[in-house]
Amino acid sequence: MKRFALALALLVAAGLSFTAFAREDKKQDHGHDHAHAELGKPAPDLTLIDHNGNTVKLSDFNDKVVVLEWFNDGCPFVVKFYKEGHMNKWAEAYAQKGVVWLAINSTHNSDNAHNKKVAEKWNINRPILNDQAGVAGDLYEATRTPHMFVINRGVLVYRGAIDDKPSADANDIAGATNYVAKALDEVLAGTAVSTPDTKAYGCTVKYKK
Repeated sequence: MKRFALALALLVAAGLSFTAFAREDKKQDHGHDHAHAELGKPAPDLTLIDHNGNTVKLSDFNDKVVVLEWFNDGCPFVVKFYKEGHMNKWAEAYAQKGVVWLAINSTHNSDNAHNKKVAEKWNINRPILNDQAGVAGDLYEATRTPHMFVINRGVLVYRGAIDDKPSADANDIAGATNYVAKALDEVLAGTAVSTPDTKAYGCTVKYKK
């Protein structure tokens, strides 16, 4: 009986060691310690390459308000906001107020060349960041496209849906409450975000399996 207990203890210990090794190996592969983004806390830093080949580091904008927009041009919920130019108009309007707006494509088979073609097709004049490896998506636990995040001078203050109309119909945009615009207006006015956390809707992020 004692031998059985000892053998079982050794197996459990070996299993725990393997699990710890696997977790550590995953940390090294992704280059971070899986400190996921949390509301009201410093936003995890990101370093990604945009569709023009430029390196973009999130912490370079710690003195600004930043929007992170999870993006996939093959998703009808994303197309909803691009086919009539709504997302571009919002991004450009807030850029004039000093807001940095970054699209992040975590789709496993969308490389820089693909993102560049989409940017040209949809007249996107802001960075589309390549996250094929899913590192950024993992850090921010992005589950949908679009999944939106607002960062106020380095601190995450909003995460969730772009609005309160979970449909792929562009006709629903006009009557919707735009949570991102609301959060940005409040941040720029120096007030707290009144609705900091909502449920994102859209297509699932197509991470690499």
